[in-house]
Amino acid sequence: MILTLQRQPSYKSATFGSWSIDGEWFCHTLEDEIREIPGQPVSAWKVHGKTAIPAGRYRITLEYSPKFGPDTITVHDVDGFVGVRVHGGNTVADTEGCPLVGSMIDREACRISGAQAAGVLRDLKAKIRAGLNRGDVWLDVVNP
Repeated sequence: MILTLQRQPSYKSATFGSWSIDGEWFCHTLEDEIREIPGQPVSAWKVHGKTAIPAGRYRITLEYSPKFGPDTITVHDVDGFVGVRVHGGNTVADTEGCPLVGSMIDREACRISGAQAAGVLRDLKAKIRAGLNRGDVWLDVVNP
């Protein structure tokens, strides 16, 4: 299974995007600002807790998180980042470098919503669980 997070250009320190599963749109995303400088090490551009993860391909699993509980969507081997999880939230203050998912965005207010209420997070976990039962699940993060 291939998940794709296609980012839009950062706006007001936030980065909106779209999440697709095997090429089919699934939900909206919100992340911190893209600060990545291609060819430079993460340590040269990362601002702790306020930076989107680098573009690339990452392995996805469902794991227990002390903060988010069982079956937390976990992004592995992100250079310069630790504990990257995909979860619900509303603003970049909720991200700390992690992608947030939801069903609605308000670009002017830099908000995302509907992760829990619309069942987005629950449905995403179910799709990932099914993908893991068939093999590996990968996330492609694509900068604008």
